[in-house]
Amino acid sequence: MATISLCMIVKNEERVLNRCLACIKNIVDEIIIIDTGSQDNTKQIAMQYTDKIYDYLWQDDFAAARNFSFSKATMDYQMWLDADDIINPESQKQLVALKQNLTADVVMLPYHIAFDEQENPIFTYYRERIVKRSKNFRWSGAVHETITPSGEILYAEPAILHKKLYINDANRNLRILEKLLSENKTLSTRDKFYYANELFYHQEYQKAIQAYINFLKQPDAWIENKITACQNLAKCCLEFQQSEIALQVLLQTFLYDHPRAEICCDIGEIKIKQQHYEEAIFWYQSALHIPFSNENGGFSQPDCHDYIPYMQLCVCYDKLKNFSLAKSYNDKAGRIKPKDKSYLYNQKYFQEKLKSNTNLTRESDK
Repeated sequence: MATISLCMIVKNEERVLNRCLACIKNIVDEIIIIDTGSQDNTKQIAMQYTDKIYDYLWQDDFAAARNFSFSKATMDYQMWLDADDIINPESQKQLVALKQNLTADVVMLPYHIAFDEQENPIFTYYRERIVKRSKNFRWSGAVHETITPSGEILYAEPAILHKKLYINDANRNLRILEKLLSENKTLSTRDKFYYANELFYHQEYQKAIQAYINFLKQPDAWIENKITACQNLAKCCLEFQQSEIALQVLLQTFLYDHPRAEICCDIGEIKIKQQHYEEAIFWYQSALHIPFSNENGGFSQPDCHDYIPYMQLCVCYDKLKNFSLAKSYNDKAGRIKPKDKSYLYNQKYFQEKLKSNTNLTRESDK
């Protein structure tokens, strides 16, 4: 059976660290905590689970900190978690089973980072989660650090849930990247992508537009990042009421790879706002016919493959006054999320609408 070292970097995580370590303590064989300057009870909580706690002088470089954590590992494999990650009981069992015959160099696990009101994941992607120590994998990237997978790669089922309770420093990543720029450091292509994202998240849309355009010109840009860049660039354009340019940017993604359900839904949303409902219907129907897969490593929104198209088709047919068809799509959405507030609201709306139409028909027949 393979052994695993859990390698974590933490700072001021007293509110979530116990929750995280409690769900992983019976899975891993060693817990390594790298503290980058906590001023709360983070270390005291960590001491309940391990004596391998190390202080590390923060250098505005996540990869450097992660590599330091990996340097302390002694088991067959190295695994990483953030302090606000958790693992549900079913995935815990799957991870224990995974250890029994593990031989792969890299284990990719689903990372669910956003959820609906019923705790269903609505934003997910695969991350390199467990790596073989003998292969000497290294992290790169000052922010949004990553390991480039190589060798035998296994895509496994156990999911990691990113359940953030609060944001320690919302400006941290942007500050680190702009510090690198101020020092005349050359950003990698990947860093350019995340720099544009940070500008977008901070609503600096004009700067973000230029940063995304700059990123998309990079010949070595990863396809999945290019597609996401186009999505966000389109949203920036919409902030300036440039819907036609936004559409062009979204359609540009079809030059990179096969159409994605997320892109079809974004185009459909623009068409609805333009009141071009027949065209919107085409794009939402297209989204329904695209199989869900997130093993390409890109960001995925499962709802774009069923729930969102159904709800938006309901809207479109309602606008076209085809109420029975609109209701049928709402019913399909309800079978996916029976407790969803929008579905329940629509259900009541169509009961009244169809009842009213029936009464009008009876009146006209008299």
